Amino acid sequence: MYFYPTFKFITKNLIIVNIAIEDLTQIYPNGNRALKDINLEIKDGMFGLLGPNGAGKSTLMKILVTLMKPSQGKITVNGLDLQKNRRKVRSVLGYLPQDFRFFAKLSTWEFLDYSARLSGLRDSKKRNSEVDAMLEQVGLFDVRDRKANKLSGGMKRRLGIAQALIGDPKIVIVDEPTTGLDPDERIRFRNLLSKMTEKEMIIILSTHIVSDISSTCNDMALLDDGQLVFNGSPDQLIAKAKGHVFQLSVSNAEFDRVNEKYNVISTIPSVNGWEMQIVADEFTEMPATLVEPNLEHAYVYFMEHDLKNQD
Repeated sequence: MYFYPTFKFITKNLIIVNIAIEDLTQIYPNGNRALKDINLEIKDGMFGLLGPNGAGKSTLMKILVTLMKPSQGKITVNGLDLQKNRRKVRSVLGYLPQDFRFFAKLSTWEFLDYSARLSGLRDSKKRNSEVDAMLEQVGLFDVRDRKANKLSGGMKRRLGIAQALIGDPKIVIVDEPTTGLDPDERIRFRNLLSKMTEKEMIIILSTHIVSDISSTCNDMALLDDGQLVFNGSPDQLIAKAKGHVFQLSVSNAEFDRVNEKYNVISTIPSVNGWEMQIVADEFTEMPATLVEPNLEHAYVYFMEHDLKNQD
């Protein structure tokens, strides 16, 4: 685990209004510019940060949780400068890093109890109650005495979100939380995060898995090569792909030609060949039917067509 706030929650009752990111740039010592003049506002609710691997998502997450100082720019949380008020901001922050780690010798309950202590829960009776309630909420109460390193992959991720949520944070940041999970665990994890938005808080979900965003977030940003290339609702991104998603039937002989020339979203074997969905600016080579786009269609179209046309 990367950090636990070890100070008292002096601002625990703070209601988060927004996070404002202004002209944020991060340049590593080797000269790699991981972020380039990012300007972004994040309000309460579930916020999705989408982009391919290497887009700069993890760098932005590390800056937001005060593990890294930006080369340039400014971040404010409710008007508080992040760099000048790190202790206050950390006190309302929960974090699940992509590389989540724990103490192998501790049981599930002991690890979460340790996390609760570090998050500021000093009263043992209240802490025990909150730890049990959190284990119940993430579906780990029945394995509370099992060693944390003996949990399944999905259970470990649920333990990770439990430690991020313990202590009632007002900002929760999760980095690639569903990578490597099976479909059932991925859905369970997304549902758990969605339920948390019933509280007044900000949850930032950083991922390269499009379905994680489409099923949970009302607002999102898209990073590519360290730059902010889209900010808006998933529906607004989907609208950009309307009229550019086609479904067609191809023979085995036609399959390779279409696959090489167009961005193929899906292929399903059929009696006479294949049913394919592609995204393209236009398609007139053979009969095809327009399909209503989803976020995955829109993401591929935007990255491969709309964004390149802007350039």
